[in-house]
Amino acid sequence: MSHDLHESLRDNVRILGDSLGRTIADDLGDGFVDKIETIRSLAKQGRQEDSEGRRELIEYLRALPEQDLLPVTRAFNQFLNFSNIAEQHYRARFRRVEDYKPGTQPDLGELFGRIRSAGHAPRKLVETLAAMRVELVLTAHPTEVIRRTLIRKYDAIDECLTTMEGATEREEIAGRARGRLEELISQAWHTDEIRHERPTPVDEAKWGFAVIENSLWQAVPDFHRELDDLLLASAGERLPLDAAPLRFASWMGGDRDGNPNVTGRVTEEVLLLGRWMAADLYARDLLRLKSELSMWKANSALRAEVGSDPEPYRALLKRLLARVEATRDWAKARLDGRPFDSDIPIIETRDQLYAPLLSCYRSLCDMGLDTIANGSLLDTLRRVAVFGVSLTKLDIRQESSRHAQVFDELSECLGLGRYREWDEEQRQAFLLEELESPRPLIPRRWDCSAETREVIDTFRVIAREHREALGTYVISMAGQPSDVLAVALLMKEVGGDMHLPIAPLFETLDDLNRAGDVIARLLSLPGYRRMAGDGQEVMIGYSDSAKDAGQLAAAWAQYRAQEQLVGICREHGVALTLFHGRGGTVGRGGGPAHAAILSQPPGSVNGSLRVTEQGEMIRFKFGQPDIALRSMEIYACAVLEATLLPPPDPEPVWREEMDRLSDIAHRAYVGVVREDPDFVPYFRSVTPESALGRLPLGSRPAKRRQEGGVESLRAIPWIFAWTQTRLMLPAWLGSGEAFATRLAEPDGRERLRDMRARWPFFGTYLDMLEMLLAKADPDIAAYYERRLVDEPALQTLGKSLRQRLSHLETALLDILDQDELLEHTPLIRQAIEVRNPYIDPLHGLQAELLQRNRDADGAISPELSRALMVTMAGIAAGLRNTG
Repeated sequence: MSHDLHESLRDNVRILGDSLGRTIADDLGDGFVDKIETIRSLAKQGRQEDSEGRRELIEYLRALPEQDLLPVTRAFNQFLNFSNIAEQHYRARFRRVEDYKPGTQPDLGELFGRIRSAGHAPRKLVETLAAMRVELVLTAHPTEVIRRTLIRKYDAIDECLTTMEGATEREEIAGRARGRLEELISQAWHTDEIRHERPTPVDEAKWGFAVIENSLWQAVPDFHRELDDLLLASAGERLPLDAAPLRFASWMGGDRDGNPNVTGRVTEEVLLLGRWMAADLYARDLLRLKSELSMWKANSALRAEVGSDPEPYRALLKRLLARVEATRDWAKARLDGRPFDSDIPIIETRDQLYAPLLSCYRSLCDMGLDTIANGSLLDTLRRVAVFGVSLTKLDIRQESSRHAQVFDELSECLGLGRYREWDEEQRQAFLLEELESPRPLIPRRWDCSAETREVIDTFRVIAREHREALGTYVISMAGQPSDVLAVALLMKEVGGDMHLPIAPLFETLDDLNRAGDVIARLLSLPGYRRMAGDGQEVMIGYSDSAKDAGQLAAAWAQYRAQEQLVGICREHGVALTLFHGRGGTVGRGGGPAHAAILSQPPGSVNGSLRVTEQGEMIRFKFGQPDIALRSMEIYACAVLEATLLPPPDPEPVWREEMDRLSDIAHRAYVGVVREDPDFVPYFRSVTPESALGRLPLGSRPAKRRQEGGVESLRAIPWIFAWTQTRLMLPAWLGSGEAFATRLAEPDGRERLRDMRARWPFFGTYLDMLEMLLAKADPDIAAYYERRLVDEPALQTLGKSLRQRLSHLETALLDILDQDELLEHTPLIRQAIEVRNPYIDPLHGLQAELLQRNRDADGAISPELSRALMVTMAGIAAGLRNTG
């Protein structure tokens, strides 16, 4: 990375930090700013010296007056958020969204050249991109800790930085931007950074739609323009007008797995919100087009459609605008619970919006007005192809046990026995017979439980919707063919003519190992094949499998499951779409998307892919148009390369190696997490897990069940809690034992280094582990333990865990042949180093506040409780991919 790029990032960090310092001084006085600077200096000194430097920091923090604790935590939280703004701005400006490794920047132009060099004809590029179906599924998994009101201010701050950089010779413009920057930073400082109430599922959906309105609405046509330019240069033609290689789906308002707040009524409201916002955005586009397309030349087809109007394009667009505005008014009336009456038909389908625009486009081209056709009109056509009339396709997700409960109650009501007591063969026979039967199964008047009524109500909502508004029905905790057949039958009985793709989600280690067998049995059932056709979607769970088995064993199980599914679907002549349920952290399958996709088994990414984007990662990847544009390019690059230049199959000896490594890692992980009686008490004592439930992060409860141990925790708070203490345990525990065992054997080092160099799956795993270990900090974890853990047995366990982390780092550096972590990834290393002096004080304060909270039996003052919440938000902001 050049000196200029370093300077750009550092300058913006300094500009924002200085402005925040002035704002704090105006509010709390210069003396308070001196305290902040003292804390920051001690933290920096603590990083450069031995443990004595850190002791000075801790002593200073513990001596702070109680009234200073909240403003100190707020100050460091804001410094970290502003560091993130500066880094995001840098990445957008220099197109470095995923440069975790120098020389691996995804670039479509460079990839096109490699594809041609590999012997593919230029036409193949166009065909592959036109047929590509990549869906990015926005989810509300609750790790986005920053309020929407602050996100808007941060986006405006970024715009000020852009203006200042572009006005180096226009001091009056730069001066206005600096003034606006000071104002925005003052606004941010005087805004409460912690929500007082949890967002509802509808709030989460509104946040997702806001990302589309504020960023993706512009980024989508920009992406297609860049793609068109590259295709024109490489293949001499544009992407077909109706092609949409990347589309967007959502779980916000549809994901009811373990979230009682997502009901049929909520899903219906979210679907209406999507229709309303889509109509509102298209109305703005059409108003602009109606203003611009004032030309009179038109082909006969358009003339036939609008008659003799002297401005035919405006005439057609006026008619279309009226329908779009009627659609917006209809959706608003439905949301408000008001009747709606209009003579103008509303827009129901994508084609009703697309066809009139296409008529205008073809007419302009026929008249030789290609420049006009390929301007704003083409942008709107691209938006319609991507967003349709609902902005996103809404997925529905529900746990398999809820469907089983429906049929258990139903079978008992009908005198057929108890469904849950039947074996798998009995269940399949019953479900298949009813799928073929023309008579209704569910009684019209059925006094069922509230839980079953809610499941049925969900299918009724599905039945009332247009197919274009809905995505996939995802079944979490799926383990048998009957789990899929149950949903198929409910769709037939209650869903009317709607037949959504049904995706079983395999998320535990056992489920992943059985995934191939389950899909093979399912596809062998003629009744199911007739209904499903020649496509099958399968979701791979990353979060729960890693929590269940440890990261290394889970990663290998995910890879093997995908290989088996590819082979089975190929045998059955079925097109497979894999849906990757990734999170933001390494422990949940996170990491750079480009590397992750290219490390999948060959054949598993065949022009088709779905992947979740969740929590704070939505904002980091898609929150600003320039960043969103680059993120879309990265996905297109990765899927195109994986489709046309797939990686080689792993060598048999590598498979044997991974079998052994995962077995060692799994046993080590289970030996601690499941079998050590001190582990759960240690986890509860040393992490902020108990306080985490009070942080109003999202609409979903932190636990699937309110009782129980670690197994009852959702994967997100499980990882979030360990991240707060910097031990990062879920992403590495077990790996050290596996690597150390092999390195101690004669051929181990050579084998592991060979796998790292030639197998993308293994190389990417090690890269993610390296990044994770660079963020871990055993000294900080040890401080939490000293402050919060009294029992000697628990302290002994903590010491052993930190030793395991240290041994893993030694083993990893040996495999990588490096002296230190992140030797070859300067931007990530710099980002961590810049943030540490601001994160370290928050760790010290958090441990202190946790202890005070426990001493007070959870009854600390509202100010200290808020300060504790702010430490969590600040640490999350500093480490970025937290959940």
